[in-house]
Parts: sequence; structure tokens; C-alpha cells
Amino acid sequence: MRAAAQYPLVLEIEGGLSASASVLTASLPEQVVGTRRDVRVRAKRHKRLDSSFSQDRTSGQKGRNVNLIYPQESARLNTNTINDSLSRPSREEAEAAVRTLLLWAGDDPDREGLCDTPKRVVKAYEEFFSGYHQDPEEVLRRTFEEIEGYDEIVALRDIRFESHCEHHMAPISGKAHVAYLPDQRVVGISKLARVVELYARRLQIQEKMTAQIANTINSVLRPKGVAVVIEATHQCITSRGVHKPGVTMVTSRMLGAFREESTTRREFLTLISPSNANITSL
Repeated sequence: MRAAAQYPLVLEIEGGLSASASVLTASLPEQVVGTRRDVRVRAKRHKRLDSSFSQDRTSGQKGRNVNLIYPQESARLNTNTINDSLSRPSREEAEAAVRTLLLWAGDDPDREGLCDTPKRVVKAYEEFFSGYHQDPEEVLRRTFEEIEGYDEIVALRDIRFESHCEHHMAPISGKAHVAYLPDQRVVGISKLARVVELYARRLQIQEKMTAQIANTINSVLRPKGVAVVIEATHQCITSRGVHKPGVTMVTSRMLGAFREESTTRREFLTLISPSNANITSL
């Protein structure tokens, strides 16, 4: 029998408090979720183990939810898949919430034109936010090494996407340009578009989405460099608030060779738009 091992953890507590802790387990879990005296460990194969941990006094408030997450796993757990500790409402509860909004807006949810609207909205939300239930890293796992020594830029430009602003839930529409400099292996080009799609089908801000796409490609493929540029229009600025139609937001994330070498960066910018040929930085 394998000896138990002790691993360092970061203790995250609902309400903003934090403390250091450690947990004694028989195998390395992905995430530990529980309360002060009852901790459940979810291992990589979803096998549940009982354990216990010691708490700092700052984290001992009764009734608080406690999340223990390994530091190296924290970013993936928080950004790549939905938080398993969230309690997801039923479809009926979601439809009731839409009815409440219709009433709040001043209309009758029981009239002919709106009686099925709650069902339609909930069904649409399943499509709009389907990215929460898939892991973009898994999309990139299968790679190909028979590339005859190819070591130049691989770029996919004009990837159309639709997303929603996390501040007003207003639509975002635009296009992404994604490139990487391979290091002895490549991935199917449809997978790059799929990564963009999965992150877009979540509540987003453009800056975060740009970073998530670049960081995921860099983490899984381990290329010599990654570049992502996103151009998008936001209805939260065109149809409300300051009402500025025609405005396009541009964000970029350059990693590795694209950040460190101006010639590589310029080549990428030229590939996605010839008008960028004289740009050396972004």
C-alpha cells in the first residue's frame, strides 16, 4: 500500500478570507471542497476520499464554504471548466427567472407571444454558454509530430465568434486571429477554432478571453510562441450607455517568440492583415 503523502494547499474561503493549510491523502486530488469539519476530496478519477485538515483561526468561521485548491491546479479549475461546487438551478427555476424578468420589464409572460419565451430563452442559454461544460485543454491534447521539420508560424485568422459581456450580458461579436510557432509538433487547425469557440461561449470580457486562448495553447502545446489578436464589437457600448455604434475593440496577447522578437511579431501581424506590415509592436 502506498504511503500517504502530504501536499501543500491554498485555502479559499467564501467571503474573501484565506489561510494556509495542508491535507493528508492517499493520492493527489484535483480539488478539495467542504466545510470546517466535513471535507470531501474529489480525486482525478472522481473517487471520493475522506480526510481532515487543520485550519488557521482566520478560516474557522462556522458555516462558511471552504475550497482547498492546489496552487498548480487553481488556474485550470477556475477558468477551464465550470465550478463543481456551484449549485445549478433546475430548468424550471431558470424558466421562472425569465418570467420574473418579463414581468419586471412590464409585459405579460402569459400572453400568446411570450408564453413559450421562458423555454426558448433557457434553451438558447444552453447554447450561448455551452463552453462552461467543456475543457478547452482537452481539445488540444491530440497532436501530430510527423511535420518534416516544419518550424514556421501556423496562423488561423478571421475566426468568427459570438460571446456575451459578463457585465451586462449583452452580445459581443467579432473575429479572432490565432498563431503559434510549433516546437516539433502541431495540432489540427480546427482545434484552434474550437478553443476560441469554447471560451467565447461563456460570459466574458474581451481582455480575459484573449489571455485564456493564448495561455491554453501555450500550456498544452508548449510551442516556441503564441499570438492572439481579437477584434470585436460590444453591444454594451453600441446599444446602451454611451451609444457609440461602429466602435471596435482590439486586444492582443503575445507569448514567447512573438513577444520577444519583433520580426516574428511583425510577420504574424502581416499574415493576419497586410496593412500591419510596418507595425513592430502592438
